[in-house]
Order: sequence, then structure tokens, then C-alpha cells
Amino acid sequence: MLVLEEQRYIHEDLERLEQGIADRMREDPKHIRDRLNRDHEVAQLLDQIQAQSQNLINIYRDEDGSRAREIQQIGTGDPFEEFYRQFKDVREHHARYPNEQAENSEQRYKVSKHGDPSEPLPSIVDSLFTGEEAYGRFFDLNICHESFMNLNNVKRLSYLQYLEQFDNFAPGYGGVKRNEKLNDQYFKYLGELSDYLESFMRRTRPLENVDKVLQTFDKEFEEAWAKDEVEGWTLEQAAQPKQHTGDAIWCDDCEKEFANENVYKNHLKGRKHIKAAEHRAQRQADSAPSANGPGKGAVSTHRLKERAVAEREYRIKRLASAMSTERSDTRVNVERKQGMTERERQQELENLLNAGETRYEPMDEEDGEGEDGEEKIYNPLKLPLAWDGKPIPFWLYRLHGLGVEFPCEICGNFVYMGRRAFDKHFNEARHVYGLKCLGITNTSLFRDITGIDEAMRLWEKIQKERKRGKIDDGSVIQMEDGEGNVMPEKVYYDLQKQGLL
Repeated sequence: MLVLEEQRYIHEDLERLEQGIADRMREDPKHIRDRLNRDHEVAQLLDQIQAQSQNLINIYRDEDGSRAREIQQIGTGDPFEEFYRQFKDVREHHARYPNEQAENSEQRYKVSKHGDPSEPLPSIVDSLFTGEEAYGRFFDLNICHESFMNLNNVKRLSYLQYLEQFDNFAPGYGGVKRNEKLNDQYFKYLGELSDYLESFMRRTRPLENVDKVLQTFDKEFEEAWAKDEVEGWTLEQAAQPKQHTGDAIWCDDCEKEFANENVYKNHLKGRKHIKAAEHRAQRQADSAPSANGPGKGAVSTHRLKERAVAEREYRIKRLASAMSTERSDTRVNVERKQGMTERERQQELENLLNAGETRYEPMDEEDGEGEDGEEKIYNPLKLPLAWDGKPIPFWLYRLHGLGVEFPCEICGNFVYMGRRAFDKHFNEARHVYGLKCLGITNTSLFRDITGIDEAMRLWEKIQKERKRGKIDDGSVIQMEDGEGNVMPEKVYYDLQKQGLL
């Protein structure tokens, strides 16, 4: 193909691609599968626009000079002679290939019509999601849950509990202790969970720039790590001694407290303690200065391992926060399915898979069809619509209390219909933003609080208790005088300055 002809063809193809995107965005499918399929088609056309635009830029750059030579050949020579030469080449090509079918470029990016029931409906998303994910509505973390249960020294959690806590890596909430996270099994589990959440976001949000979102997460982690502010991985937390009171004895190797000395001595003979002591000794040997130098290389190697684990944990937390709606819907769906029989689950899955196909079957005008060819929905009570586009039953409407209004002053007097929507909004961006506008940073303590005055009073009380609860270093360190009297360090030095000791 000639260079100018290829240039003209790409310009024409770009216009068809833009028209194809406009035709698809003009539609508003009701079913989630059709919406996702439309978004994926638009994403593919956008990628094709970028590829064609890059080819067009390379032609305009004309690094090999072929375009300039062709323009010069057309402009300086006899135009009729050049025309008949190209016309001859075209006739020879068709004489050589007489049965070659001409491609209809007009139909290449047209939207497929669903009016003909015999025409197959092309769908990109049919092979992208599992049945549990329901076309991107719910998470499918069963494999990640099994990997979590195979980790050492983790709390046994059900699948529903795991959905609530899979992004909470604190040891008290089913997470692994800090000294046990630096192993290949835990690192691989974090990789599987992070890859799934990233893949789920790419599949459900094809028109978003997921790479840019992940780069933002990485940048935030870099800044937090440089300032030593990553939760659970600060140097101060690693060096902080563990507190214990009374007759209890603390084991530094296992990071566990024992009630008395006999239990502690029996614990020292166990395999878990011996293994934990070996790991702790190895970490101390890696962090200790070597004979040839200060040992910065060994310390940095241990810190690099912690940084790799902390980075994956941070990404999982941010991804789970970005998809909080899907996560809450998944918990509700799992609770609902636990009360269903296997037959009901199979029937629901079949209805979900066939929902998009039955909508395009032709109907008679006598069946209650509207002016636009859509079926009229009888909804005099104005009930909310279910996932299939039909009103939910009235008993379900009354059961969930969707007719009860819950206003929230912090959200700008926004009214939430139903208790479930009201409970969910405390973790949503609108409510969190309203609290931050009031100067409240710790939003987790303000659940079920909707009034501005009540929130401000509680925040002032928390600030006062936090200042009162700060421990003075002089009252922690104890000193003893010559007569055996024990007193705080500050009192000891005051008495010493006055000459009373």
C-alpha cells in the first residue's frame, strides 16, 4: 500500500472508531453483563485508537523519507501518467485474485443489533468472571481463603469472617505476627491476594486507568515508608519492649506472655519455642555489625524484606478500600447464600446467566410492550428495582425497612432509605469527608453518630483523654535512695538538688 493511501486509510479508520465509541456510549444497558460488555468494547476501541494514532505519527515523521518521495513524485511528474500507472496496478491485482472479497469497513465497528433472536450475541465478559463473581458484583476469595488457612500460626476464620478481615494484618485480628511474616509462604499469599484484587478492578473497571491508580498507591507507600509511618512496620514498634505486669513472664522469642514461671519453663522445651528462638537468633545475627564494617548491608537486607511485605500489605488495604462497595455486597451475598439450598443456588445462577439473553426475544404488542419496545413494569408503590430490573417483593421492602428515612447531618442532611444503607454510609467517602471537614481524623470511633455537635463534643473528649493519658517518662523510671525508699526519677533528682537525700 502506498504511504499516502495508508495515511488516508488511518484517518478514515480513526473517524470510524470514534463513531463506534459514540454509538456504544449512547446506549444505557440495564443488565450488569451488558454494561460491562459495552465498557470492555469501548476500552478495546480506545486501545485501537492509540495504536492507529501512533502509526499515523510515525508516517508524519517520515524517518525513511518515503512519504516525501511519494509527494515529490506526484507533484513534479505528469499526474495523469501517475494515475494510470496506479490504476494499472489495481487492475493487475484484481486480475490475479479475482475471488478476493472486499472488506466492508463501514460495518467493522458498528454496534451489533439484538433484535434478531437468531443472531448470536457476542459478549466479552462471559469468560472473564466466575459464577461466584456474578459479572463483577461480588468477590471470589475462596482460593485466597484456603491459602490463608494454610499459613502457620493464624487464627481459624470462616469465609465470612475472612471477607471482613482479609485486609487487617494486625496480629490480634487473625493476622500473622511481624517476626513470622518474612517467609516465602506468607509473601506468596500476599501476592495471590493482591493480584486477584488488581485483576478484579481491571475486569470491572475497564475504562479507568488502573495503572495510574496503582502508581498512586505506590507513591503514597514510598512517602509513608520514607517517613517511617507505615502501620505495623515502624522501627519504633520493632524496638519497643513488651509490657507485662504481676508474676507474668514474657518470652521475647515467641512474643507471648505466660502466667507463672512453671508454665514458662515447660514452654522452653517445646518445638515452637526452639524454632522461634532460632529465627530470632538468625535475625539478630543478620542485623549485628560484622567484623569488617558496621554491618549496614545486613541491616538493609532485613529491612528490604520487611519493605517488600509491607508494600504488598499496603496495596491490599488500598485496593480493598477502593472496592468497599463490592466487598460489602459480597458479605451480604455470602450470608444470603448460606440460608439457601443447593437447588436454589443453581437456579439463581441459571437466572443470572440467562437474564441478558431473554430480554432480546421478540414480543407481541399485545403483551404489554411500551412505545420504545420495552416491557412496561407495573410498580404503583414505587418499590426499588432488583438486579433483574423488576420491583422487589413488598414483604422484602418491609423486612429491610426501606421505607424508613435516616438523615445524617454530617453528610449535609442527606437522607438514607433503610437501615442497611444507613449502616453502610459510615464507611463511604461522603461521611468520611464530612468528618474530615470538622477536623476529625480518627473516623472509626464515630460510627452511629450523625449530629455535628455530638461529633465535636466526642472529639474534644477524646483529645482531652489522649493528653491526660500521656505517660511522663519521669514517673516510669524508679530510683532508690540509700535508705531503700523507691520513688520516681523526677522526685529523686528534686530531693537530691535540695540536699534532702
